[in-house]
Amino acid sequence: MSFTKDTVSNQQNLPRISGAEAVIRSFLAAGVDTLFGYPGGSIIPVYDALYDYRDQLNHILVRHEQCALHAAQGYARATGRTGVCIVTSGPGATNTVTGLADAMLDSTPVVLVSGQVGSSFLGTDAFQEVNFLEITQSVTKWNCQVKRAQDIPEAIAKAFYIASSGRPGPVVIDITKDAQVGMMDFKYEPVRFIRSYQPHVEIDTDQIMEAARLINFSRKPMALIGQGVILGGAEQELREFLEKSGIPAASTLLGLSALPSDHPQYVGMLGMHGNYGPNIKNRDCDLLIAIGMRFDDRVTGDSTKFGINAKVIHLEIDPAEINKLIYADVAILGDVKQTLPLLTEKIAPAEHTAWIEEFRACDHIEHEEVIAPAIEPRGAHLRMGEVVDAVSKQFPDAILVTDVGQQQMFASRYFRYRQTRSVITSGGLGTMGFGLPAAIGAKIGAPQREVCLFVGDGGLQMSLQELGTIYQSQVGVKIILLNNGYLGMVRQWQELFYDRRYSFTELTNPDFELVAKANRIPYRCVEHHEELNEAVATMLQTEGAYLLEVRVEREENVFPMVPAGMPVHDVRLE
Repeated sequence: MSFTKDTVSNQQNLPRISGAEAVIRSFLAAGVDTLFGYPGGSIIPVYDALYDYRDQLNHILVRHEQCALHAAQGYARATGRTGVCIVTSGPGATNTVTGLADAMLDSTPVVLVSGQVGSSFLGTDAFQEVNFLEITQSVTKWNCQVKRAQDIPEAIAKAFYIASSGRPGPVVIDITKDAQVGMMDFKYEPVRFIRSYQPHVEIDTDQIMEAARLINFSRKPMALIGQGVILGGAEQELREFLEKSGIPAASTLLGLSALPSDHPQYVGMLGMHGNYGPNIKNRDCDLLIAIGMRFDDRVTGDSTKFGINAKVIHLEIDPAEINKLIYADVAILGDVKQTLPLLTEKIAPAEHTAWIEEFRACDHIEHEEVIAPAIEPRGAHLRMGEVVDAVSKQFPDAILVTDVGQQQMFASRYFRYRQTRSVITSGGLGTMGFGLPAAIGAKIGAPQREVCLFVGDGGLQMSLQELGTIYQSQVGVKIILLNNGYLGMVRQWQELFYDRRYSFTELTNPDFELVAKANRIPYRCVEHHEELNEAVATMLQTEGAYLLEVRVEREENVFPMVPAGMPVHDVRLE
């Protein structure tokens, strides 16, 4: 029978199906359209059931299970929906742990279904058996093991509710093989309430009033925009708050694109490689308003000196983040989409023109000492900032995906954003190899948008096999490989803090042209300034995937930089 949501909710005679088919039908009932995965012995029943639903579910066959998680993350971050993966037991499951940890730290909703050996074999060290629940307990929002076919729909319904509500995160459902082959009467009911799980809190109006009072009396306030704004879909609410309050706003790495780059109150990115203005002016603020951000150490530097002269208002959905690193004078718990309008209603209209001009003076210093040399270099070699600037100009509405390292910071600093959900990068875990599979997921989730991946030669080789996924699934990702022959960020630290002792950071790379050719991906390599714009234009005009290798200055450093453990106002420009 053909399957729709209506046949689930309105059926009188429940169909008797296998647990494996119940997995697929539950996915469909939850609105899933795409799966990322890799088959194996303990998940074969689910894959066999999937065979009959290929017209309703798009399955992307990755080349490594870790990349299934990263692709699902890219899909989730580009669409705002929950990413879904299926893998087998043992090594198939354990290969996903890095992706789960990455999703956990970056609050990305992902549901992973892992196959497991039969119930009678649990605890016997059977072939490809691991205790996946214990392994993933610390890197998931929730996990469970299902041993009976009839429990599958409820477990999957719970998984989607938990993964996507409150502060989002990854969920694991480990399903034994006998549960997959067992028969059951199928009925799927969405979960909207779990007694022991309360993702929504009652908003404290007294805290709203106190926060408004602090804002109305502040002279040098600064808003700190985090990913919570994007996750909550609160971009318009943020604009209304900022435009009524007149407050300058800076962004965390994952908060980038919640506010357009050219917004008159936007003053740049915070943190270790953030902009000079928000880092320097942090110590001059009398009020910091943290909106959906968690005060990560890469944002605060030495937390004992962060906002040292400021009161702090913290709008946050996760109670665990309140006072964890930075004491909040006023804590407003709840989804910022609900709390920000209440705060906007209570504040008085204001302007902070002179205060914002202080940031613009910092911008001028940074432009002269850092930005102009980066995007308009005078030396013989191409530089990373120059490449990012060129791509951004020709791909103005693209989704930026990055790997981790110097190219991540250059791309985040010099790409410009006009719409939300335009930045996908590994923030909390800093996972090399994240970029290529995440770009695949982003492009599948948002096929109408160009997806530009910036990746280093080290990071690309950590997930190089996914070029095969791009070819097989015809995913039109534009890959910009910034090749400097080093593990660039580690080399930068070795140069600055370890007397240039370049211990095992130089790379002997493959011929990337041959790698691209082997995967039937169009390729070009550029080494000179005069080639760059034309090469980027060719990439733009080429339908489908493209690999543009750019050989850049080998020992370029990314600045500004706050040395680890130092206050953010001790930012270095060189």
